Amino acid sequence: MHGSLPCVELLENTPEILRGLMCEMSDEDARWKPAPDRFSVAEVLGHLSHAEGHCYSARLDLFVKGGDNPAVQPYDPKDYLEIYRTADPEDALDHFEDQRQTNLDVLCDLPAEIANRKAKHPRVGEITLGEMLNEWVLHDLGHIRQVAELVRARKYLAGAGPLGHSYQLKP
Repeated sequence: MHGSLPCVELLENTPEILRGLMCEMSDEDARWKPAPDRFSVAEVLGHLSHAEGHCYSARLDLFVKGGDNPAVQPYDPKDYLEIYRTADPEDALDHFEDQRQTNLDVLCDLPAEIANRKAKHPRVGEITLGEMLNEWVLHDLGHIRQVAELVRARKYLAGAGPLGHSYQLKP
């Protein structure tokens, strides 16, 4: 299904990886924050859901339909913290999965050479679709790691008893 563009296979697998990490988490667990200034799993999922539609989908559409060197709109997650704080973890993950599938459907229909199409990013200048796909995967992997660390700290560290003392978790 992943066609000939880079990174698509990992983008395809991210929702399943997140589902696997969430399989034993209650709503209370998903809303747990390791510190007031840190995200909960629910907030991470709210961010992923929001970014998938308002950042990545919009940028993908721009690369596909935007003509020569279109301007990419900036996306600052700090502007949407309240949306993340109020996210229902299950709804956010469902929404993320739906949006990701829509984006994958677009990506899988694109020819490999479109990876070289360029756009103008307000902060870093000219970027290609291939570079955006790599950044998209970097974003996914960072949040997969973040969710995994939160799950480890919330669900399993205390249950490991003295065996958990050697783990240096930083959720």
